[in-house]
Amino acid sequence: MAEHEYRARIHWERGAAAFTDNRYSRAHRWHFDGGVDVPASSSPQVVRVPLSDEHAVDPEEALVAALSSCHMLFFLDFAARKGLRVDEYTDEATGILGKNSAGRIAMLSVTLHPRVSFSGERTPTRADVEALHHRSHEECFIANSVTTEVRCEPVWDA
Repeated sequence: MAEHEYRARIHWERGAAAFTDNRYSRAHRWHFDGGVDVPASSSPQVVRVPLSDEHAVDPEEALVAALSSCHMLFFLDFAARKGLRVDEYTDEATGILGKNSAGRIAMLSVTLHPRVSFSGERTPTRADVEALHHRSHEECFIANSVTTEVRCEPVWDA
């Protein structure tokens, strides 16, 4: 695959806040090339409300979502190539933020909990699904880009 540049425009403005008293809003916007505009903010667990917008996406949530989404997209592709019909894919992904071994705040781990349902003539075994998840994890661009441990713990409804 050739190199490709991805862009996001992040915009914040002070408004009427004094700023130097450190009591300014952390709410801002993420703008993406497809025209999507996303309200973003610091996490309310990091900077208290009202200085954070609890209804906006924070960078920590976005990292967890990006890892989950990337994994899912590879999984769907690999399943389709094997002739498996996926009907639904849901992931309740979680991330743990804390101090790393260097004493710095970091995303310590991300755990994916994908639940996948299939239909059709070819129904995969648990081993087939686990192999698809393993391959998806190995190929995921985002997982290959982060230093945090990224785990995948599929939910199996047999």
